[in-house]
Amino acid sequence: MDVRIYYEDTDAGGVVYHANYIKYMERARTEYFRSHGFFVAELAVNGFLFPVVRLEVDFKAPAFHDDLLSVTTCPIRIGGSSVTLCQKIARQEDAKLLVVGLVTLACMGTALKARRIPLDIRRMLETEMENVL
Repeated sequence: MDVRIYYEDTDAGGVVYHANYIKYMERARTEYFRSHGFFVAELAVNGFLFPVVRLEVDFKAPAFHDDLLSVTTCPIRIGGSSVTLCQKIARQEDAKLLVVGLVTLACMGTALKARRIPLDIRRMLETEMENVL
């Protein structure tokens, strides 16, 4: 997913405010699932929620106003009711890696109890993992 940096995304020092990277990663995860035919709102209506239960972020270099960034998403670990995704944010102009995040999502029902990841989503994630290795 591509993200253009606007003035509103930056802090007093003229660099992207750190919390905004988490928003970009959230949007990219939603688009990742959408690109595979899974719609977050539809999953929720059907009783499948995927909240973030762990987030680890390494900030490697800053982004600036008007930069065009690419956010990539790839599964790296799949459990019975959780998945960990690696997300990378790079500047398109020079391919500089700016941020690396590991995000663990838990599959939960509407009562916020853990449940198994639906088989069609699991198969997609496993295929994606195989294609990366």
